[in-house]
Amino acid sequence: MSCSNCSEGVGVAPTGHCVCEVVREIKRIQDAATNNDCNPCAYNCFLEPLGGLVSPSRNQADTRVFSLLTKNGTPFFSTFVDEDTPDCDCVSVYFRVNEFVDDCCVTLTVLKPLNAQRQEVDLLNEYGTGINLRKLCKVRNFELTGTCITVDLHCFCGILCVADVFLDVCN
Repeated sequence: MSCSNCSEGVGVAPTGHCVCEVVREIKRIQDAATNNDCNPCAYNCFLEPLGGLVSPSRNQADTRVFSLLTKNGTPFFSTFVDEDTPDCDCVSVYFRVNEFVDDCCVTLTVLKPLNAQRQEVDLLNEYGTGINLRKLCKVRNFELTGTCITVDLHCFCGILCVADVFLDVCN
């Protein structure tokens, strides 16, 4: 797989871009929310049904949480508006696909990272300049933020499906 570099203004998108196809499949699985008890691979983005990444909540899942990886392998992150704690550094690497805008451009909801006690996990490093990768291990739950971001999936080289969760998304 080759990665387009959006910052260099690559004008022609490669055909069959795998991140686009995976996100398109996640969207299809979220929309279908079928019921199937087969679990061939615990963290496979193509795993059906929605809820298959976490068997106990299989029947209630409405979101496949994922992270995108940049060309150099670091997690892509976005800010979000957090009305609960306005003084907090609101950054997340976790997303839910909402809709495709065109072939490989999507609108994503930024998900708030929460620990096992459902408290927000501040993912920034001590300087506030990047993601502290060790803090990612503390994330166990997620919450809808109401903040959406539209991205060109050609700009990413990897995708990691994290969990299937119930976020009570109104469709």
